[in-house]
Amino acid sequence: MIPFPANTHIWIVAGVTDMRRGFTGLSAMVQTVLEQNPLSGQVFIFRGRRGDLVKLLWHDGDGLCLFQKRLDRGRFVWPQATEGTVSLTRAQLSMLCEGIDWRRPARSFSPPMAV
Repeated sequence: MIPFPANTHIWIVAGVTDMRRGFTGLSAMVQTVLEQNPLSGQVFIFRGRRGDLVKLLWHDGDGLCLFQKRLDRGRFVWPQATEGTVSLTRAQLSMLCEGIDWRRPARSFSPPMAV
């Protein structure tokens, strides 16, 4: 996982994005559609139509970074909204990148009862 600073805001960009876009196209989308500054240090996550590819756009202070991940199987869980943003925590971002449903994670065990 990418070590984002602790106070970094992470945003899912709702809807479908043309995954042919790169630095310039995604930055322009952040500025015009979301009315945010792509150089603010916030993370913006975009998903393609098929749902198996996401791109993360982030300015680390030195330059603009573009990360991408494609799942071998399955699809990334995405909000039903067609526009706007959804805020994520770093833990939710980690689950999203692993293909886990970040909206309602379930524990794989139950804590033992203390007697």
